[in-house]
Order: sequence, then structure tokens, then C-alpha cells
Amino acid sequence: MKRILLTTVLILTLCVATFATNIVAQGKSNSAFGDYKIEALDDHLMFMNKELDKYRITYENTDLSVIVVIDKQKKCKKYYVLSEQNPVQYECNGTYFGIKKLDKTLETDGYITILENLNKVEFYRQRVLTSGTTATVDHLNLIASYYPGLFKEQSIKMI
Repeated sequence: MKRILLTTVLILTLCVATFATNIVAQGKSNSAFGDYKIEALDDHLMFMNKELDKYRITYENTDLSVIVVIDKQKKCKKYYVLSEQNPVQYECNGTYFGIKKLDKTLETDGYITILENLNKVEFYRQRVLTSGTTATVDHLNLIASYYPGLFKEQSIKMI
């Protein structure tokens, strides 16, 4: 009887811990950053009188934490990838999903895409990651997988 009770408590504890973390997706980045985890954040960002959803991407082999803010547009969405080192934006316009420099509206908050800090070859390679529209989780997985490629090797701080 004690084993059944202990097993039940253990299973409930694991279930509660899984739900509390808000993990949306996990996967491999195929880079030195290692596996990634995408977590939905409870707080929202107020931007241009809109309440925007926020997600955090963390990687296994680096202390880099990336915040992704999603702005829903008429045709599709803009994904603002905000980090201290390489802030960029990915955009779905109904035809394709790919990377762009950050909008000028974010410059007042200190977020500017500086091409000199990026791996330019990878930046231009990511201009179109996929054609058509896909779900938000698919876009977040693409961002988590391809974003590490934007770093020049000497700028990566690994743990």
C-alpha cells in the first residue's frame, strides 16, 4: 500500500513540475550551443499599444538566454528576437518566413541589428527559411535552430 501511495505522489509531482515550466518545444540546434528549450513566459510586453506574447529560448551549452516577442500582423507575424548580442527579427509575411534587421521602432529601447556583429553569410542564408505559413511553434523551432548560426565563433560564450 505504501508503494502505491509513494508512486502516486511521485507521478503527481512530476506532472505538476512539467505543467509549471510552460515548455512549448525542445530540440537540437545542430550547433555548438547544443539542445534548446522554448518556454512560454507569463508576462507580456507592451509595445505600440499592443500586448505581445513572450517566449524564452535557452541553450544547453551556453548561458545565452533569448527572448522572442511575437507581434501578430494582418497577414502573419513578426518575431522580435531580443538578446544582448545579436537582436534580429524574423518575419512571416504569408509568402515566406525569414530573417530581417530589427524595425527602427525598437531603436529607442536600445535594440539595433548591427551587421558587423553577425555572421553575414548565415544572415543572408536565413532570408528565407521556409515558404508559406506555418504555426507559431514551428516558427519558434526554426528560430531556435537557426539563430545560433548568426554568431561569429569568437563571440560565443560557452559554459
